[in-house]
Amino acid sequence: MEQTLGRQAASDAVSDQGWRYLLGALRTSVPVASLVQATEAAARVVAACGSDADGHLRADIRPDRVVLTLQSADRASLTACDIDLAHRISTAMRNVGLRTAPEIGTGASRSVQLVEIAVDALDIAAVRPFWKAVLGYTDEAGADGPRDPIVDPVGQGPAMWFQQMDQPRPDRNRIHFDICVPHDEAPRRIEAALAAGGRLVSASHAPAFWVLADIEGNEACVTTWQGRDDS
Repeated sequence: MEQTLGRQAASDAVSDQGWRYLLGALRTSVPVASLVQATEAAARVVAACGSDADGHLRADIRPDRVVLTLQSADRASLTACDIDLAHRISTAMRNVGLRTAPEIGTGASRSVQLVEIAVDALDIAAVRPFWKAVLGYTDEAGADGPRDPIVDPVGQGPAMWFQQMDQPRPDRNRIHFDICVPHDEAPRRIEAALAAGGRLVSASHAPAFWVLADIEGNEACVTTWQGRDDS
């Protein structure tokens, strides 16, 4: 079995190819001019991955872009194979005049990102089965414990994770969004949120995450891979 890569190693290995590390995966975007071109680009990406495509690659095809995600599906983490595939894909796109890019500071509507929903709970083991059932979700690969995250088995919805509460908090929202962005996108995203009427609740755990809130106190976290244990 291949060794799982840490956050720093994975990020360093692909950043210059236009990929970004997000929540145990690599993600990039290929800007295109039409759905036909998107489909052709996706076919070239699959060909570049060869027999490894099914176990590592996810592709979201849109008329203006193809969003690509790499992860070793059998363990929901990254290995050297994913790094190799990222380089092969980027080369294949360059060969046809396209590029893999995180869309940071380019005028795009947003950068690549992944969204999680966090549920604060006093008894995680008691609430987790409800959310798993009502969403039609499943256990993340290699994580089927009573307190582990749950994921959309077809990869369309955001992952959900559960945060332990020590005591009830009736005056605060107990469900919030975590928006995982590229580490070099976080300052821009926070600045935009503040300019849109938000406020900074806490930066004590930055650059792992910043806690923001809207004008009524509903919270969201902007997160990155940095500032965490490299595992």
